[in-house]
Amino acid sequence: MVMSEMDARGTRGARGTSFGVGPTVADLRERCRATVTGRQDEVIALSHSLHAEPELAYEEHRSAKKISDLVEGAGFRVERGVSGLPTAFSATAGSGDLVIGICAEYDALPDIGHACGHNVNGAASVTAALALAAVADDIGVTVKLLGTPAEEFGGGKADMLRGGAFDDVAAAMMVHAAPSDAMGMNSLAISSWRVTYTGREAHAAALPYRGVNAADAMMIAQVAISAYRQQMVPGGVVHGIVTSGGEASNVIPGRTTAAYDCRAETVEELQELQARIRACFEAGALATGAELALETVGNDYADLRQDLEMSRLYGVAATALGRTVAPRDPAFRGGSTDMGNVSHVLPAIHPMIGYDCAGAIMHNPDFTRYGVTAGADRAVLDGGLAMAWTALALAADEEHRTRLLGRLAERRQVGPTVPGVGEVTQ
Repeated sequence: MVMSEMDARGTRGARGTSFGVGPTVADLRERCRATVTGRQDEVIALSHSLHAEPELAYEEHRSAKKISDLVEGAGFRVERGVSGLPTAFSATAGSGDLVIGICAEYDALPDIGHACGHNVNGAASVTAALALAAVADDIGVTVKLLGTPAEEFGGGKADMLRGGAFDDVAAAMMVHAAPSDAMGMNSLAISSWRVTYTGREAHAAALPYRGVNAADAMMIAQVAISAYRQQMVPGGVVHGIVTSGGEASNVIPGRTTAAYDCRAETVEELQELQARIRACFEAGALATGAELALETVGNDYADLRQDLEMSRLYGVAATALGRTVAPRDPAFRGGSTDMGNVSHVLPAIHPMIGYDCAGAIMHNPDFTRYGVTAGADRAVLDGGLAMAWTALALAADEEHRTRLLGRLAERRQVGPTVPGVGEVTQ
């Protein structure tokens, strides 16, 4: 018989071997809440400290230390520099067979700081880990807080998947700061390119025919991309900037560079889109005689596939905290996240935790200012507690637990696979 998420009477033993008489799920939920209440000043101070000292992708040395030091002081076993990333870490508590991964983000954006609210994301994950650790041995869980750098650029979670940090994790979760609460939304798969055309300089008036115009090659590629938009796969997005295009108007540009992103609703459609956009850049080279170099920047991000049962349990938990969590709007067009890569390998959720931003939107400097308000602080606490309660519900229900452990066993039989474009494992 499946136990209720709210009022089951039995919980698993310390190593997840059997159900027995013990504290009720309601009791354990209240213990999680009490832990959050007792730690709220620390985690809010952490959020504010991350916000005050924003750090960019793969450079989050202070941020990673602040988080790992805090949980180590709370009794977690901390390993720093995991997966070969100096600013990644793993912190564990408990010894159960069901390993719940909680992903902490803490990188910021250039010039505009935490305009995506990663200080809230990271602090909420710490809150969840602390709360879940307080009941881990009662429900046969190991809580694994994973410090995941470089979500905004590069994809630290993909690096950590490849490095084995998720190999023992049965389910993963995080919340993301936003102007409102939501769950179940998708994200787009993305690939980033650095584009370089190399031509030959020449005097633009006296000897233009001796030059090879790299700027013209870029222009032709951009026109080709614009012409292709009518036939682009539904949901496909291509956007970019020219980062250099010459130094003087009287010199034929011998080198032009650009940064471009391709996005699509699935990794399969992204692969198709990439092939067509590559052809557009090749057209610029063919037409002008310039040489083309296309370099992939960072990891490709897979589309986000949120686990339905975990999402439902999170919705129950967040609603119990008085929050109104909207279901996914089918018309919503999100950005991209490396949590998508995780979701292709194991069950995962990535709900949005909202607070009043007075109409400010993410990736805008106005959104940054609202990351240390009372509403953002409440999002840290509620998001963390909702995740802890979600994990508790997963662990306390035999069907949920069996499903997650079964998926983990299947992954171990197949061996480690990291999704990239065209490499979907789920």
